[in-house]
Amino acid sequence: MNAIQMVLVVLVAFLAGMEGILDQWEFHQPLVACTLIGLVTGHLDLGIILGGQLQMIALGWANIGAAVAPDAALASVASAIILVQSGQGTKGIGMATGIAMPLAVAGLFLTMIVRTISTGIVHIMDADAKKANWRRINMWQWIDVCLQGLRIAIPAALLLAIPASTVQYWLGLMPTWLSDGMSIGGAMVVAVGYAMVINMMASREVWPFFAIGFALAAIKDLTLIALGAIGLAMAVMYLALESKGGSGNSGSDNDGTGDPLGDIIDDY
Repeated sequence: MNAIQMVLVVLVAFLAGMEGILDQWEFHQPLVACTLIGLVTGHLDLGIILGGQLQMIALGWANIGAAVAPDAALASVASAIILVQSGQGTKGIGMATGIAMPLAVAGLFLTMIVRTISTGIVHIMDADAKKANWRRINMWQWIDVCLQGLRIAIPAALLLAIPASTVQYWLGLMPTWLSDGMSIGGAMVVAVGYAMVINMMASREVWPFFAIGFALAAIKDLTLIALGAIGLAMAVMYLALESKGGSGNSGSDNDGTGDPLGDIIDDY
C-alpha cells in the first residue's frame, strides 16, 4: 500500500468517525466504509463483500436511550484494513467479520472518551453563548466533530503503520479452530441480519417474491445485473396489477394490502 492509498484510507476513516455522530451521509455504515476502503486500496470486490456482510450485522445496532450501539465505524474501517493487509482475499472475509465484533466494542470505549471531552467543550460553548460569540461556538462545534473523526482515523493510521507481512504473520499464528470458529460465528450473525430484514418486510404480498428470489439465486449463470432486471420487471408487474386491483375495489372497505404497516400508512 503506497503513501497516497494510506492517506485516502485515513481520510475515509476520518469521515466515518464524524458520520458516526452526524449520521447524514452514512460514511460510517459498513457497506459504505468498507467499499470506500476497498476502492482506495485497489480491493473493491473485497470491500463490497465485507461491507455487505457487516451491514447485515449492523442492521440490529441502534442507540436506545442512554444505551449506545456498538461502533460500526471502527468495526468497518479496522476490519477492512486488516482484510486488505492479510492478503488472504475472499478466504479472509470470515476472519475479518469475526474481528469486527470486538472492534465494535472497542469503539464504544473510544467514543466514551470523546464524549467525555465533549462535555467540557459544551461548557465552554455555554460561556461563549452568554457573550454572544457565535464564531467561537461554531469553531468549538467543528473541533468537537473533528475529535469524533480522529477517534477512527488514529486507530486506522496505527493499523496502516504495521507492515502487511507482520499482520500476515500474526494471522498465521491463529489456530485453525479459532479462525474457523470466527468464520462460522460471523456467518451466523449475518444470517440473523437476513432474518431481521425478512421479518421487517414479510407480508402476504412479498413472500412469493422471496421464494422466487431464492430460487433464481441458485442459478449461477445469472449475473447480478440479470437478477436486478428480473426484480425490477417483477416489481413493475406487481405495481401494475395492484393498481388495477385497487381501482376495481375502490368502493370496498377491504382494500388493504394485508401488511399492517401499509394499512396504517393508508389510514393517514
